[in-house]
Amino acid sequence: MSNTGMLKSSLAKKYFMALTGLFLCLFLVGHLLGNLQLFVGGEEGRLAFNNYAKFMTSNPLIKVMSYITYASILFHVIDGFVLTIQNKKARPVKYVVEKGNRNSSWGSRNMALLGTILLVFISTHMMNFWWKMHFGDMPIYKGVKDLHTITTNFFNPNENVMAGGAMALYVFAMISMSIHLSHGFQSAFQSLGISHPKYSPTIKMIGTAFSILIPAAFASIPVFLYITQA
Repeated sequence: MSNTGMLKSSLAKKYFMALTGLFLCLFLVGHLLGNLQLFVGGEEGRLAFNNYAKFMTSNPLIKVMSYITYASILFHVIDGFVLTIQNKKARPVKYVVEKGNRNSSWGSRNMALLGTILLVFISTHMMNFWWKMHFGDMPIYKGVKDLHTITTNFFNPNENVMAGGAMALYVFAMISMSIHLSHGFQSAFQSLGISHPKYSPTIKMIGTAFSILIPAAFASIPVFLYITQA
């Protein structure tokens, strides 16, 4: 290893980029499973979602996993920008003829842009929900912080004049996530050296399904809340 050290090498950055990316994919699945309770109506859904939110903010193991998730997001973002800069320096001259998808997919060429969109979304999302849950003046329902009401009202046009815009921006962010995942999922396995003609097609198929189904499921939640409360 060169004297720049392990963490400064491009290969190490790609490994950590892949590992944090795959870890965040697991986080997305867990986060989605909890949020799907917003489809449950009435008091049952309200209690279930609020108890889920309480568990996610009070369980010691979940707290540790949360810190790992925050660190993974931060490292993934920083590492992504560093790799983008390194790649541009490594190839300062652009293609003589731009061939679009014949050279690479639009998503692979714009991962930094997609990552920036997602970073802005994550920041605003945490400000609107995570921050209020931890530090805001929350309503209480049956002895538990009522995140359900905060969330449903945020996408309720009768309670929030910006509900339509919030829903549209959420869907836009999920489309960006879908494109980001469509390249990132398979790329992560390639970076880890898990690439073989025998099972690479399966990884690609799983990655494609994941990049469509997970963001679509997330996007359906604000659309459902907006339509059913309009």
